[in-house]
Amino acid sequence: MRNKNEIYFCRVCGLEQLDPPWGDDGKSATFDICDCCGVEFGYEDATLSGIKRYREKWLTNGAKWNITKSIPDNWMLHQQLKNIPEDYL
Repeated sequence: MRNKNEIYFCRVCGLEQLDPPWGDDGKSATFDICDCCGVEFGYEDATLSGIKRYREKWLTNGAKWNITKSIPDNWMLHQQLKNIPEDYL
């Protein structure tokens, strides 16, 4: 990982979460659902191949938000994708 803040970003879409989706240790998934891509932390993002598969499907289907009321003002997909930790690209 590049920096300690990376633990707060979704490994699939790069959305910043309130709590680290995989815990402070990066190994203890919360099993919460990402508001943006809808991934369940600890399930669909448990492996690099699962992350890539889920991301590809999400992007192919239009990168639609799971919870539309959570879309930030001035949201830009290309900017958010830059938040994905390098280890999960």
